[in-house]
Amino acid sequence: MSGTPAHSLADTEPSFPVEPWAIRETELNRAALAVTESVFALGNGHIGMRGTLDEGEPRAVPGTYLNGFFEERPLPHAEAGYGFPESGQTVLNVTDGKLIRLLVSDTPLDLNYGTVLAHERVLDLRSGLLVRRSEWLSPNGHSVRVRSQRLVSFTRRSIAAICYEVEPLDADLYIAIQSDLLANEPLTDGMPSDPRAAAALKSPLHNELADCGDLGAVLVHRTERSQLRMAAGMDHEFDVPEKVATSLEAAGDLARLTIAARLPKGSRLRLVKYLAYGWSSRRSASALRDQVEGGLATAKLAGWDVLAQEQRDFLDRHWEAADIEIDGDPELQQAVRFATFHVLQAGARAEEQPIPAKGLTGPGYDGHAFWDSETFVLPVLTYTAPRAVCDALKWRHSTIELARERADMLMQAGAAFPWRTIRGEECSGYWPAGTAAFHVNADIADATVRYLNATEDEVFDADHGAELLIATARLWASLGHFNGDRAFRITGVTGPDEYTAIVDDNIYTNLMAQRNLRAGADAAERQPEVAERREVTVEEIESWRAAAEAMTIPYDEGLGVHQQSEGFTHHAEWDFEGTTPEQYPLLLHFPYFDIYRKQVIKQADLVLAMHLRGDAFTAEEKTRNFAYYEARTVRDSSLSAATQAVIAAEVGHLQLAYDYWGEAALGDLHNLHHNSHHGLHIASLAGAWTVAVAGFGGMRDHDARLSFAPRLPPGISGLRFRLQFRGRGLQVRIEPEQATYVLRSGAPLTVWHHGEELEVTADAPVSRPLPPLPEVEPVDQPAGKRPRRRTARS
Repeated sequence: MSGTPAHSLADTEPSFPVEPWAIRETELNRAALAVTESVFALGNGHIGMRGTLDEGEPRAVPGTYLNGFFEERPLPHAEAGYGFPESGQTVLNVTDGKLIRLLVSDTPLDLNYGTVLAHERVLDLRSGLLVRRSEWLSPNGHSVRVRSQRLVSFTRRSIAAICYEVEPLDADLYIAIQSDLLANEPLTDGMPSDPRAAAALKSPLHNELADCGDLGAVLVHRTERSQLRMAAGMDHEFDVPEKVATSLEAAGDLARLTIAARLPKGSRLRLVKYLAYGWSSRRSASALRDQVEGGLATAKLAGWDVLAQEQRDFLDRHWEAADIEIDGDPELQQAVRFATFHVLQAGARAEEQPIPAKGLTGPGYDGHAFWDSETFVLPVLTYTAPRAVCDALKWRHSTIELARERADMLMQAGAAFPWRTIRGEECSGYWPAGTAAFHVNADIADATVRYLNATEDEVFDADHGAELLIATARLWASLGHFNGDRAFRITGVTGPDEYTAIVDDNIYTNLMAQRNLRAGADAAERQPEVAERREVTVEEIESWRAAAEAMTIPYDEGLGVHQQSEGFTHHAEWDFEGTTPEQYPLLLHFPYFDIYRKQVIKQADLVLAMHLRGDAFTAEEKTRNFAYYEARTVRDSSLSAATQAVIAAEVGHLQLAYDYWGEAALGDLHNLHHNSHHGLHIASLAGAWTVAVAGFGGMRDHDARLSFAPRLPPGISGLRFRLQFRGRGLQVRIEPEQATYVLRSGAPLTVWHHGEELEVTADAPVSRPLPPLPEVEPVDQPAGKRPRRRTARS
């Protein structure tokens, strides 16, 4: 899900100094402004704030988002068809509380004008703060220093806060600060026409209430079509050296606190702005007002210092349990921590709302959640922040009735979850790469099984997990069929590769459905009350197991490789030599008709099956399959590189795996896909963790066994990662010659090292040598699509 829209914002690659725990902007790069707004975005899974400047300008794509808050819009089709969705859902830029405008004498601080004497912004990955320092000489000759700190609280779900300080540098000054809540903020014109970009909606919020008093204000708005209501509130405290005048107003789309003060040279004005957000489909305007006012009251009582310390304490605990350390490549070390930080921000406090493909960092993909969440993001959180996974799967469960209705519309049994959505309805207007990608249902089941295996959460299983597994198993039993030779086939579907659509027996879909059918049968037997409530019979359970056992797995005997789908290896080859770099992504330059009937792969498909269902392939099959499909995969999706890295590492192409690791981890920091201005690629960022742990750590979790097969790429002298499993804290330390397993907390744990069973205890770390690397033949990529060669840097 990435490409190259033709727009100057999309083509800019920002530059950040390499340091282990921060992303630092050392000068204002106007050309890269949209990308840095994504990079510096803060969020907690409920609130998301793009990293725009406090003053609001210069800016590129302003954005404040509430997870699950959207507007409906018509979804027109050139030709109507049965089962086509009639409406879409688009995430909204809600009331902006980040705005703090500064007037120096009578001149507004705007870094587009005057002279920027110094400028720096730092995303601190340990404190969770976005820190900004600017020195500015106004056109009328007055200089000031501005320092701000911004947070979106991990510990207080509805709260954000800003500490804003102003200091005159060369003379006594009169200054004015305008601290705003602004709804229906105008969006920048001229954004890309790329079909994946968010649909713009003009003035989607309708004011219902505007209250103010003392130093605070609340605005309540609702949407017209989705009938959702949201409230944003602000309160303040400030310190000034001399007298001050204040005024407060709230009406319509604007609430504003104005502070006018005289600042002697060398003195400082300090303003703390507290923000609270909430939304509901049911609560009244006054109830939402009261909700945010209550949140503001407790946040203000705690004060800025306490909020900042709570943020630091939360992240200290997270990094203690989940950090990855890389010896030999500082740039990659920085990128991996940046990536895991944003994955945490995307899901930490979502609390029964989806994890969108862009998190809450931008409007890309209309703010929709896809299969990305279950397949790429939730595995990371399962082993680093399992509570977030529980909440994400509870959100899926909360939409199960909509999924049952969708299955019924499609004349299938069970539940058919949507390809893309915010609230649970299908929002994809393109059937071949949307609804036909039924594998999303098996992906949800896979995430459910992984979470249950990793946490042994019996309450979740009884209340939510078993029902998800049963409903999705029913879908596969309905969707597939036994043919004449009693093989079970699933036809007319699309797998992860969106360049090969409406196929028979996509191997990823079939293998994931196979696991889903078995998991559904196990769940029905494990939770008989759930099975009885859902009228699951013994005969139905037996039919699921029979379908799983007879699942069709396409294989080309002549080539000695598995087929991505039935007949795929007999398709015509794509002319890679005749395809120019400017013609990627292919979907924007060639007709789908031509793409669909050629051997060209947008993103890892069969290779992804070899990762998630590696238990279904032999080592030799993986080696042959990887070589064949590597030569046909163009990575027109940001989802692909991490998966290719994982399997490259497993079969022995360690340098290639290292190259792909850099591509996955640096995709947004370097804007490699030319669309980070619309938000970060959360699944690709999750892939940075996955390559470290599942690629070079070789971690697999098949059948609830935690196994490792560690390797190190050339130039990396050490790799250490931490994860959580069944109440234990485990660290794996990989060196060039050996791996050591350290139990940091909890009861003894059984793991496997390159097939050898080990028991690890708190007082007895276990070390084992790394076996010799298997010899493999070099593999090729399509012309011009080899990843950038990566070398370790000291």
